[in-house]
Amino acid sequence: MLLKAGVDISRLKREARRSLPIVAAVFAAFDEELVITSTYEGTHGEGSLHYSNDAYDVREPLKNSASAVMQLKASLGSDYDVVLEADHIHIEYDPK
Repeated sequence: MLLKAGVDISRLKREARRSLPIVAAVFAAFDEELVITSTYEGTHGEGSLHYSNDAYDVREPLKNSASAVMQLKASLGSDYDVVLEADHIHIEYDPK
């Protein structure tokens, strides 16, 4: 797992942190290195779970992004939202 320069994962709440090894394993299955590109830093939408330290963004895999997102959703379960954005994958702990 790599962190983009300036990214701080120390504030992520427990459930968000617990997802990191699962996400890394999915990326490894696609022969990709997990790169976290944002947690609370940066600008996010109003009400974003980034600001409550329940969300983070990761670099989109170079290939098979849609398949990777499907596998992430299956691996993380219904308490997590996984969204393929224009240039990254957004992951948040958001139990319903």
